[in-house]
Parts: sequence; structure tokens; C-alpha cells
Amino acid sequence: MSDPAAVTHPRELVDGLVLRSCRPADLTQVGDLLAERGDDADRQDHRLVVEDAGYDACAIVVDGYRVVSTAVLLDEELTLADAGAEVRLPAGQVELVATDRAYEGRGLVRALMGWAHERSAARGHVVQVMIGIPYFYRQFGYSYALDVPPRLVVDRVRALTSDLADLASGHVVRTATAADLLVIQELQALAQATAQVRMPHSAPCWRWVLERTGCRTLLVERDGVPVATGRLTPAEGPDLLGEVAAVDEAAAAALVTHALGAAGRAAEPEPLRVADRPGTPVSALLARVAEPPSPRADQYYLRVPDPVTALDAVRPVLQARLDAADLPVDATGHEVVVSFFGSHVRFPVVGGRLGAPVAGGPMQAPGAVGGAGVAPDHLGALLLGPLGIDGLARLRPDVYPGPRAELMSALFPPVRSDLLTYYLA
Repeated sequence: MSDPAAVTHPRELVDGLVLRSCRPADLTQVGDLLAERGDDADRQDHRLVVEDAGYDACAIVVDGYRVVSTAVLLDEELTLADAGAEVRLPAGQVELVATDRAYEGRGLVRALMGWAHERSAARGHVVQVMIGIPYFYRQFGYSYALDVPPRLVVDRVRALTSDLADLASGHVVRTATAADLLVIQELQALAQATAQVRMPHSAPCWRWVLERTGCRTLLVERDGVPVATGRLTPAEGPDLLGEVAAVDEAAAAALVTHALGAAGRAAEPEPLRVADRPGTPVSALLARVAEPPSPRADQYYLRVPDPVTALDAVRPVLQARLDAADLPVDATGHEVVVSFFGSHVRFPVVGGRLGAPVAGGPMQAPGAVGGAGVAPDHLGALLLGPLGIDGLARLRPDVYPGPRAELMSALFPPVRSDLLTYYLA
């Protein structure tokens, strides 16, 4: 693995601009830029990240001494758990991206994304995942792949006339502190266990989340025992309750009731949105007190820089799925082929075991060798998304399982994801 710090040695861009690592002396300028292009809380968020993860986790573009563009790369980890197997996928996440308005249109974000991807590779990341404005990051190799949990609007009248208040009684809701971190992590792990694809907060990210003022992390106790947690944002006028992890509906009701009260303190009460987590107690509660979800799609971006590396990383899960599938003995033949049209991958098969994937050249007709065709920008959705190869094939002409459809369906089924990100999407 190369040295990640070497990625941000100063490099010249167009018009005399220079891309380099952030330094302590740049902190005020970077904070001002982030606050001007985003939110004032971004200033604190940037400081929390660089003073903990290191200043080289942030790159900036300078015009002389003036900071005109910036981005941060966070270390994350995705877990894929299915069919009794589990793999961990080191991941990078780009955050806190901003460019001075006077310097837009000069390719500065493209240069910063190039830096982020170089650094991500140097840190051994298999994929990159991020939240971003619509379409923009598709220009840099990202595609939409993993569902963002629907944000359901709680109907105040329905909530007030339901048994929500009765369920919530007997609970104490308070702001969490660093001393609560272990129990918060345990509650979140319990909620995430319902999904096959999981991304918990990293240890550094938990420190930032608990300290930042742009949101509040809440803890619910019943008879002195922690029973729920969640994040409420923004601090100045709460309208989103996310990352709700509760042991039962009563604990979830205590969080929702508290958030309704916080959102209702304004002269004109803001609607309260709550992020759903299917298969958990908060989801059962929302089914009774929230409006139906919007049909609009909302997804995280995912980038898979090297298909061979990614497919090899998930191979233990693919093998477990193959072992669990009730397929004919000769279903795999001597190899499994997945073509990305401009290139392809072959898994040799010996005794029913998938060998390490081998890269190959262009293959426009994978069906001729019993293979599947998957456009490269759909690979992330194939491996970690909610549609699987069958769902993608129904929507995308450039995804098809080929003549061994039963085999490909077993290897690439739909999976559900639960991601905890620094910012609530």
C-alpha cells in the first residue's frame, strides 16, 4: 500500500492554482468557505475531522494564500453479511466539499475527487460511498446503488390521538455524552443486524457526532436502563429524527414524542420527519403515526474502482450463497463469467468452489459462454443494492443474467442496507 500522505504533495493545477493538504493555518479560511457555501455548523465539523483524523484527510486548492476549494475523505467500513458469511469492505467517503463561487467551472472539484480517489486507494479502500447532490458525482465514476431510508412525516393529529403518549410515558430522554458511547453502539448494532449491508459509524466519527452542534444525539432510558437512541437535526429547528435504534415500540415512541415537542416549539411548528428502518420497532411505530412514504427514489452514491478487487472481496459471501442454493450439480460449469462489456471477470470453479476472479478483456456477448452482462456503473448496485440482478435486469437493458439465470440470481440476490453517515441524508 502506498503512503496516503504522499497523495497530497503540492501539485499545480490550471491558472497557477495549487492543490495540497490542509494545514492548521488554513483552518479559518476553510471553515469560512464551508460556512459560506453550506452551513455554519460545517465549520465545526471540519475542525473536528482534521484535528482528530489528521490534516492530510483534507485537501484544499489555493490561489496564492487564498483557499478556494476543499474536500475531506473519511475512512468507513461496509459489512456484507448473507447466507451465514460476512465480509468487510474498507470504504472511503467524500464529505465537506465546497468551492468559492468565483472559482467554479475550473475543474477544481474534479481535481479534489481525483485526490480523494488516490488517497482512498492508498488507504486500501475497496469502494467509495457518499451522499451528494443529484447527478453531480456521477461525473466522477459514482452511481446510485443503496437506498436511503425513507423520511416519513409524522402526522401530528394522528400522533396526538394515538397511544403514542401512553407508550412514551415512563421514559427519560436526554442528550447523550461520550460516556454513553458503548451502549449507543450496542443499540445501533442491534438495529443494523436486520440488514445485510451495514455501515456503522467509525470510532472517530462517533466522537465527532457526539461533539458536533449541528445535531443532537439522544438517549432514552427506562427505569435507568438505556432502551433507545437517535439523532435530531438541525439544532436550531429540529425537523429530522434519524438513526433511531430502539428495543421496542415504547422506546421508539419516547424518541418520536420528544422530537415532536422539540419541533413544535417554534411559532409555526415544523413538520417532523423520521427516518424509517424497516424491520425495527420504529418502523412498526411509523406505520401507525406517519404519512405514507414519498414514491421518489433516494439513494446513496457508490463507486467501485476495481471490479476484480470488489468481486474477490465479496467472494466468501458468493460462495456461501452458492452453497445454500438448491442448484443442479453442473449449474456452474467450470467457471462463472460476469462481463462489463468493455472487460470481464471469470471465476474458475473447481469442486463447487469459486476461485479468485481473473480479469479479461472486452466481451460483448457473455451469454455465448453462459455469462451475465452488467454495465460497469451498475456493479455497485449488483453487489450491495436492493434489486439484485433480477431487479436490475427488469429496469436496465444493459444488465441481464444470461442463460444461467438461476445461478446468477443465487449469486446476486437483493440485499437491504443500513448506513450510518456523518450527515443524515
